[in-house]
Amino acid sequence: MPKIVIVEDDPVIREELGLLLENEGYQVQSVTDFSDVPKQVQDAASDLILLDLGLPGRDGMSLCVNIRKNSRTPIIFVTSRDSAGDELRALSLGGDDYITKPYNIPVLLARIKAVLRRSGGPSEPDTLTARGLTLHLPHGTASAGGRSIELTRNELKILAHLMSHAGQIVSRADLIDVLWDHQIYIDDNTLSVNMTRLRAKLEEIGLPSFIKTRRGMGYQL
Repeated sequence: MPKIVIVEDDPVIREELGLLLENEGYQVQSVTDFSDVPKQVQDAASDLILLDLGLPGRDGMSLCVNIRKNSRTPIIFVTSRDSAGDELRALSLGGDDYITKPYNIPVLLARIKAVLRRSGGPSEPDTLTARGLTLHLPHGTASAGGRSIELTRNELKILAHLMSHAGQIVSRADLIDVLWDHQIYIDDNTLSVNMTRLRAKLEEIGLPSFIKTRRGMGYQL
């Protein structure tokens, strides 16, 4: 999996972001000593850098310039500065994307994937397999035992996230975040309806207990 370096001086944001990315399967390294960030970034040999602007002793803009002298590693600025001028300058100095805080988690993850894809990073798999089920992402179908079902976009998102975290408990809140798209609000009832339909389809191909409910915690394969 791709390796991401986080350059963020707020320990709470740094830790939360690190856990989020690790849960998505990324390798994560966080910079905590800001005396020589360019060297640490170079030594890390990462696939992507998440860079804050307001850092101790040195602005993220100048760090980007310094990093670009020796590295073409993609840089996404993640910052509370929301002016168009800051964004334009950051991108002109070599940044690959610019995301303002507070960020929406699904959007952040989508932008990370997009930058990695553009940079030639590891591509997303076409299929996922777990417990005898194969999910065909490009076609929106799932198959088991020679039988196949067609999935809606929401059903596909739910099943892909659960299969990517097979064996782990996935909370309802996480799945609602996965379903969020284009600022359309997804509520708890929407998740329940999609989960009921998905389970019915899985039962059609002989997997009636594929998704287990962990009461008070979420779902698990």
